[in-house]
Amino acid sequence: MKRIVILVSGRGSNMQAIVSRCRSEGWPADVAAVLADRGSAAGLAWAAEQGIATAAVEFKAYGRREDFDAALAEAIDAHAPDLVVLAGFMRILGAEFVRRYEGRMLNIHPSLLPAFPGLHTHRRALEAGCKAVGATVHLVTPELDHGPIVMQSVVPVRAGDDEAALAARVLATEHMIYPLSVRWFVEGELEVEGGLVRHRRGASQLLA
Repeated sequence: MKRIVILVSGRGSNMQAIVSRCRSEGWPADVAAVLADRGSAAGLAWAAEQGIATAAVEFKAYGRREDFDAALAEAIDAHAPDLVVLAGFMRILGAEFVRRYEGRMLNIHPSLLPAFPGLHTHRRALEAGCKAVGATVHLVTPELDHGPIVMQSVVPVRAGDDEAALAARVLATEHMIYPLSVRWFVEGELEVEGGLVRHRRGASQLLA
């Protein structure tokens, strides 16, 4: 049974989707803990209601990012995870932290990476006149919003779309591709070769 630790900063809608699918589909895995960078994160309360261990590692309590990273790693390692999942975790993690979980940490970003890393992805896509946007699940590397791509979704941009409308449609696809990517990981269905992630049995890694 694989052990998953999920990191959140807010309500953790992707975390909720992963927990729900893990339980309803009977994955060979268990969400061992949900951790946050602030105690007020709504996702902690939801996870606790599901009987999942929770903890907050308050970012503001540490003067240096390196000290926060060390405290967060200690909290994660207390649950001996096979996989660390970033689900709306809004802190940039240092290279040493990322290397600690190399090959077993996933993130989701609301753009078709490598396009639009960082913040305000939907605004930037609209300003650039993109005809399609989407979301990307990827293995985490020290470079922000980069790393081998596990799965992507494609969402068409409609006439009259604003940031909110576009973000809502992209988020709906995140709730599909992120749980599926996590399931593939815990079931041993993913392999990395030459910096590319492939599904061992050739399942589609695109939701369009």
